[in-house]
Amino acid sequence: MIASKYQALSERLDEATLRLWAAVEARQLGRGGVSIVAKAVGISRTTIYAGLAELECTVPAACAETGPRQRVRTAGGGRKKLTVKDATLLHDLDALVDPSSRGDPMSPLRWTCKSTTRLAEELARQGHSVSQRTICDLLAELHFSLQSPRKTREGAHNPDRDAQFSHIAQTVSAYQAAGDPVISVDTKKKEMIGDFHNGGQEWQPKGTPEAVRTHDFIDPELGKVAPYGIYDLTANAGWVSVGIDHDTAEFAVESIRRWWREMGYALYPWARRLLITADCGGSNGYRVRLWRLQLQKLADELRMTVQVCHFPPGTSKWNKIEHRMFCHITQNWRGRPLVSRQVVVNLIGSTTTRTGLHIQAKLDENAYTPGIKVSDQELATLAIERDEFHGEWNYRLMPRGGHV
Repeated sequence: MIASKYQALSERLDEATLRLWAAVEARQLGRGGVSIVAKAVGISRTTIYAGLAELECTVPAACAETGPRQRVRTAGGGRKKLTVKDATLLHDLDALVDPSSRGDPMSPLRWTCKSTTRLAEELARQGHSVSQRTICDLLAELHFSLQSPRKTREGAHNPDRDAQFSHIAQTVSAYQAAGDPVISVDTKKKEMIGDFHNGGQEWQPKGTPEAVRTHDFIDPELGKVAPYGIYDLTANAGWVSVGIDHDTAEFAVESIRRWWREMGYALYPWARRLLITADCGGSNGYRVRLWRLQLQKLADELRMTVQVCHFPPGTSKWNKIEHRMFCHITQNWRGRPLVSRQVVVNLIGSTTTRTGLHIQAKLDENAYTPGIKVSDQELATLAIERDEFHGEWNYRLMPRGGHV
């Protein structure tokens, strides 16, 4: 709208009137109006500020002394652009902004923040006369903008990655069609307990934000908690064991055991098999011997087959629990200091969604010893069956002694 007004008026008004018109538009827009008008019509911010000063001048005599000269600039008049007077300015600026590809790899800005102030200082050392504000305009002319890194690279991946996704999808569909339980498991990020800053905002009385510590040094008494989650893909329900000790494979399987006792058995009393989808690393990684040993004990105890499908390396974000349960927990406790273990349990348990997600959470105060070694002899006792397709990722543990 402003640009179209300028196009209509620019050929009919002199410089002084255009300056005052731009100032009026900027004042009418309020905060940020000067930048908006300058960007829309190409008039410098300095010119618009001069127009604003003229509008605010209430002493006619003073305005006459400091006011603009009443003249119309001829075509081509006015100060030449810096890029015209300084032919190498754009090239040198481009080299500084992207030194890894076009400039000197040992440039001082290679290892520092490339702020417009630093860029102006470095260009001044190279003999250019340019302001920080002009640097902003020149960067826009070079099609640069402020951007944060974006997580898009997945790194090298297994050539059978997509095939494994398909295998998992087919297995999950078969289990769900038969009415058997399918769960997604993972450990949520460990959280420090205490009056620490927690990202996000919550409604509070104006001017009275909740006070938290300025430094995030772990509390030696409260320590951290490790929430291990189990998400039921079919029932859209979850369980979280809030552990206070080490995140081990024993803790992971104990969490699955508690889910079955508290939630799973009531939903699937007839089930004789269980499918677990898990990441390939962490306490439930496919290379963790203790994970398989503990799952074997679970299969023996429940008298049911426990089948596992691991996601390929580097694809943990596809695990359903991440974007169907954990993200909602994080959203629910945003801006709230996790001052006690019970607060963590309560916040997790109160997490719901419009699609009907409900979660149960309990504290697991057991101690879990890290670094337990599983011998080859113990591993040989497992009643494990591996799929022909990537048996290291897809396997099942049969209950020793058969089903009930």
